[in-house]
Amino acid sequence: MDVSQIEDYYQRSLTEVGKVLMGQEALVEGVLIALFCEGNVLIEGVPGLGKTLLVNALSHVLSSKFRRIQFTPDLMPSDITGHSVYDMHEKTFTFNEGPLFTNLLLADEVNRAPAKTQSALLEAMQERQVSVDGKTYPLDRPFITIATQNPLEQEGTYPLPEAQLDRFMFKLIVDYPTQDQENAILDLYASGKDNRDLNSFGMEAVLDAATIMAIQKRATEIIVEPSIIQYITSIVSRTRSWATIEVGASPRASVNLLIGTRVMAACQGRDFVVPDDVKELSLPILRHRIRLHPEAEIEGMNVDDVIRDILESVEAPRQ
Repeated sequence: MDVSQIEDYYQRSLTEVGKVLMGQEALVEGVLIALFCEGNVLIEGVPGLGKTLLVNALSHVLSSKFRRIQFTPDLMPSDITGHSVYDMHEKTFTFNEGPLFTNLLLADEVNRAPAKTQSALLEAMQERQVSVDGKTYPLDRPFITIATQNPLEQEGTYPLPEAQLDRFMFKLIVDYPTQDQENAILDLYASGKDNRDLNSFGMEAVLDAATIMAIQKRATEIIVEPSIIQYITSIVSRTRSWATIEVGASPRASVNLLIGTRVMAACQGRDFVVPDDVKELSLPILRHRIRLHPEAEIEGMNVDDVIRDILESVEAPRQ
């Protein structure tokens, strides 16, 4: 597959999702890049900003299996992984697959479930498999988890374990639309469109499982110069010694930056990575892997501003 074809798939997918979701272009771009990386995504924002709508729209663009799990405080691990049932006639146990057995998984309001249920996602997100009653069941490829969460200060939420946070390739922040963008949203409703019936928007399927896997394979051939690798590791390693950072990013962050920048380059029709690719993906890849010192938070600092300071402190390679 040529990079120009990847760029075409990417742009067509943006166009189709854009028929439904207004004013969230950066969010859609981030989710599509993660999809082509087969990386998991955590989307954070207050209710009503289109997080769930985005994934529903993406399921129409992607001709593959799609399942949704609404996370609640009483959700058990077996509710998502599946469970074994004893067959009295056959005198054997039969495994009933849970909603994890899909290609595109929406974990809606993931931080409303307790930690033991959130942890049940870990194996599926990292290993692409599920273990139940001592047996391992592989998941179909591609497999991507898109989890949504409300901000932690909202009532009834639980903080995600750090081990689980590190399994998310991106953490994307959804902000309020501008007034013009909100006008466009209302224009859709005024014209009779309803996001509860996505078929009314005339969306067309652009991608399927085979195409996504072909894109993932081609992305591994995108050229990454040694200077770019040095640039990535310089940024990540600096998070571990920065004065206001208590816990820095792990090597998994460096790996995700490498994978993500390759896909971003391909989506822009290039077969090589440039420093701007690294800069653009540093925020969504690093923001959930860094913990600031309490004193820095008291002073009003936030993770995104600290990452921007780090990017300014590291000299980008010249190409």
